[in-house]
Amino acid sequence: MSTIRVLVVEDEAVAAAAHAAYIQRIPGFELAGTAADGQSALRLLGELAGSGAPVDLVLLDMNLPDLHGLDIARRMRASGILADIIAITAVRELAIVRSAVAIGVVQYLIKPFTFATFADKLESYRSFRRQLSDRQSGSGRAGASQSEVDQAFASLRAPSELPLPKGLSAATLGSVQDFLRKHRDAAVSATEVMDALGMSRVTARRYLEYLADAGTALRTARYGTPGRPENEYRWNGK
Repeated sequence: MSTIRVLVVEDEAVAAAAHAAYIQRIPGFELAGTAADGQSALRLLGELAGSGAPVDLVLLDMNLPDLHGLDIARRMRASGILADIIAITAVRELAIVRSAVAIGVVQYLIKPFTFATFADKLESYRSFRRQLSDRQSGSGRAGASQSEVDQAFASLRAPSELPLPKGLSAATLGSVQDFLRKHRDAAVSATEVMDALGMSRVTARRYLEYLADAGTALRTARYGTPGRPENEYRWNGK
């Protein structure tokens, strides 16, 4: 997948510089530019699109000197600019959050936040884009199944944002994640996790299914073994 070009829209100079620096620390992302107000952002988005180097993702503050972030998003869509939007803001009102979701904001990051939280959001977004791109290029078809769509959107949520089902522990979940991360170049089965971590196969499968539903693991069917096909899981995070 090509590099994701990001526009930072933030009126506070210190915050804008920090977000720009954060982007440059995450492989696969590049800073397309910064804008301190809504009009500048819309103008820059149009100029970059016209030059053949459009923006893929906008990190958009909701409270700007001239326009509200929701107004900017609406004007983007009205002018045919389809860049995805991650809202970065201190605004917590549920009405604003609902409106942001309604106009296509894919993530909502509340200030203040750490680099780790910022990076998790962008990594989740990249997983979302990669899954949609892989589905189209790999299948040769324009459509997607319900499960493919569900898994792509699930990747926008970090596992920490999903409540742990009864019977699952955060410590064991971390161990399963570490195992998948260490074997990122190969898909593993519940049986292999069971053998490595000393848990039952049923328990291993529950944790793997949870990570697949969260988008942290990619789930596919493993064929070529006697009996019923077994699912295998591949790390889909950082």
